[in-house]
Amino acid sequence: SSQRTCLGLVSINNMEYCFHNSFLLFFCFLLEIIYSWVFNEFPSFVAEDSRRFISQETGNLYISKVQTSDVGSYICLVKNTVTNARVLSPPTPLTLRNDGVMGEYEPKIEVHFPYTVTAAKGTTVKMECFALGNPVPTISWRKVNGHNPSKARLRKSQAVLEIPNVQLEDAGMYECKAENSRGRNVFRGQLQVYTYPHWVEKLNDTQLDSGDPLRWECKATGKPRPTYRWLKNGVPLWPQSRIEMVNGILLINSVNVSDTGMYQCLAENKYGTIYASAELKILASAPTFPLNQMRKTIIITKGQEVVIECKPQASPKPTITWKKGDKALRESKRITILPHGSLRILNASKSDEGRYLCQGVNVFGSAEIIASVSVKEPTRIELTPKKIELTVGESIVLSCKALHDSTLDVTFYWTLNGQPIDFDKEGGHFESIKAQASSADLMIRNILLMHAGRYGCRVQTAADTVSDETELLVRGPPGPPGVVIVEEITDTTATLSWSPGADNHSPISLYNLQARSPFSLGWQTVKTVPDVISGDMESAMAVELNPWVEYEFRVVATNKIGTGDPSAPSRLIRTNEAVPKTPPANVSGRSGRRHELVIAWEPVSEEFQNGEGFGYIVAFRPNGTRGWKEKMVTSSDASKFIYRDESVPPLTPFEVKVGVYNNKGDGPFSPMVVICSAEGEPTAAPIDVKATSLSVSEILVAWKHIKESLGRPQGFEVGYWKDMEQEEAAGKVKTEGNESSVLLTGLEGNTLYHLTVRAYNAAGYGPPSTAVRVTTKKSPPSQAPSNIMWIQDGSQVSLGWEPVRPLANESDVMGYKVLFRQEGQSNSQVIETQKTSAVVLLPDVGVYIIEVCAVSEGGDGTTSPQIRVPSFAGKATLICGRVAITVMRKN
Repeated sequence: SSQRTCLGLVSINNMEYCFHNSFLLFFCFLLEIIYSWVFNEFPSFVAEDSRRFISQETGNLYISKVQTSDVGSYICLVKNTVTNARVLSPPTPLTLRNDGVMGEYEPKIEVHFPYTVTAAKGTTVKMECFALGNPVPTISWRKVNGHNPSKARLRKSQAVLEIPNVQLEDAGMYECKAENSRGRNVFRGQLQVYTYPHWVEKLNDTQLDSGDPLRWECKATGKPRPTYRWLKNGVPLWPQSRIEMVNGILLINSVNVSDTGMYQCLAENKYGTIYASAELKILASAPTFPLNQMRKTIIITKGQEVVIECKPQASPKPTITWKKGDKALRESKRITILPHGSLRILNASKSDEGRYLCQGVNVFGSAEIIASVSVKEPTRIELTPKKIELTVGESIVLSCKALHDSTLDVTFYWTLNGQPIDFDKEGGHFESIKAQASSADLMIRNILLMHAGRYGCRVQTAADTVSDETELLVRGPPGPPGVVIVEEITDTTATLSWSPGADNHSPISLYNLQARSPFSLGWQTVKTVPDVISGDMESAMAVELNPWVEYEFRVVATNKIGTGDPSAPSRLIRTNEAVPKTPPANVSGRSGRRHELVIAWEPVSEEFQNGEGFGYIVAFRPNGTRGWKEKMVTSSDASKFIYRDESVPPLTPFEVKVGVYNNKGDGPFSPMVVICSAEGEPTAAPIDVKATSLSVSEILVAWKHIKESLGRPQGFEVGYWKDMEQEEAAGKVKTEGNESSVLLTGLEGNTLYHLTVRAYNAAGYGPPSTAVRVTTKKSPPSQAPSNIMWIQDGSQVSLGWEPVRPLANESDVMGYKVLFRQEGQSNSQVIETQKTSAVVLLPDVGVYIIEVCAVSEGGDGTTSPQIRVPSFAGKATLICGRVAITVMRKN
């Protein structure tokens, strides 16, 4: 059209192409693997969208509507996903001319799937559909005369319809529609789904006697429906006079040795072929007997039926004849030869004893077997007692006697409910006792309920097996009743029903109803209506329950034997709410501050709160008045209430009671008690306070207290602080009761302290006394006694040392202490002296440790190094510094 000019110029392989339809097609002639296109340079790839599409069928790149951003160089890249190899095409440039304007036009489907798409069942089908057009067309899909499969997915801006795991029902006509504002275009193609042949029924190896017919059938499924062919030993098999083949069925009349071989059935359609194989063997042999039939002795009892087997292996099937002794056996109503050749004798008697011979004959030969038949008297059995009833814990002996042919040995077996008794695993309850050759006893000790049942004695001989049973009933406590159902619930009652359990052969006399709650110690018996629940009842009412408490119930049955196991617990239920009925206990007063009335009580347990919103009502009034003051305490855990009134004098008596309430209403009050308001704090300070320094770190403080009518002291507090410190930093020591002195320890030596004393009680502290001052003693001497000398005369040791000279800031020496103890002991004996010498008596034989220290008013000074002195008679030793002289004493 003259109105349409070239929108862009494309240069491919040095040739220019003018595109009037505003689309571009690149061709990539490579084998289909995975195709992609590089734009300008690697790794910048062309992104597929509604305008650009890469066909994975042809590898071509389609651009529905060329834009300026598409100008550049294009390279086709092909990747083999198995080998990971890549191949690149030469670059193809794309350029545009801007000397024309492109108009709008209807879609043109440029890429579409084949008119017929075939796919194997279970594979994934991908169908492509891409259209050129301006504006860019939109693609939609539908299955003609049906719905798109729910598993189908649309890929690449709907240009690809993907159906995974395709099934036969997915086959049909599919339509791809491209449309824009200028029109639409449609393409339709048929999807055909095929399946490979698959066996439904195969052949099995077969053995036939010569002359037997053969019928083999093989059956397969597939789409298209498979056809069948037959092979014998790898060569096609054709119909013959004896051989017929119809729809996978092979028929051979009267097989012979020539038919032996390997057969194959082939099922095939145009998509594949499958094989089934089987071997046909034709048997032809003289009769033979297995070793277990060759010679046997059969022992039976009178009246029994006996079958003597005669089943020779032969092909073709042999003719069977029987002899008794040397004469041919004549059949009768009682004696018959069965179709397979065995001999059956009914109601055997002594006349049937003897030697029997069976012979099998066919065209290839003959074989025979011999059997001896011996007829014995039948075994009889006596089991006593016939029926027993016992109580749990008792014991019983079952006796089993056998009357049998004297030529036969007998074996006894015991069973319980048809199962053999394992004497090693029954916990010692069962014991088998063989009293005589023809009798046996079963001892059952300490019988349990589980031992009830049918006890059987089985006697076995070589000729027959007989058995007898006896019934053992065990009486015991009842079994657990059935599930307990809560039928109706109130605030204090619960109506329950249950089904009776096993009475264990003793009628149930009564039931006991038990309950458990978070507040009970395990299961407790509850009161019921009726008071006694007889054994024929299956419901009762539990009464006197607590409101608003979660309960579980169970039932226990009792008979004259005893009480059985309880039933399973009922479901957890909660009783209804009710007004509380239990007031708090032990209402009393507590210590408090001045002008306070402190009322305390024991909180009511949750078990008796009877509902939500539980709290307390505290009522009080001064003695002799009429009106009550009431205060609400909303916490269910509260245990006290404090009423404060500045106008209330200390120790004013009040009448007090505490009640309870919840959301259902007010409950009762506790009994009224009289409680006094808090006493006042002490009003007078202690007098005659004296402080005495006892040592470098101790001060004894003493005082007197004026008795008051108000503010009885609970104890006293002593405050102390150094001369250079503020009173606020004072250390404090408390006493309790009426003590009037206290020893302060841990103080600093040679230090001036200020001290006050004040009384205190629960209401508070009284005023402090006038401060007193006292200085701690100087520190004890830091120098230990030196140059200690000692002379030992038997058990007597004379000591001497140089005097200790204290420093200016140390206490004067008042004397010395000599400490001695036997080695290995911790307690020392002490000798005090004002001299620089002492005599120590060492009473026992051994080694003694001796130390010396100075004594001052500030305390004991540093001790000297230890001296180790052995104690024994007849020797004297002088120690002076580091030189020791030993002097022997003449006796």
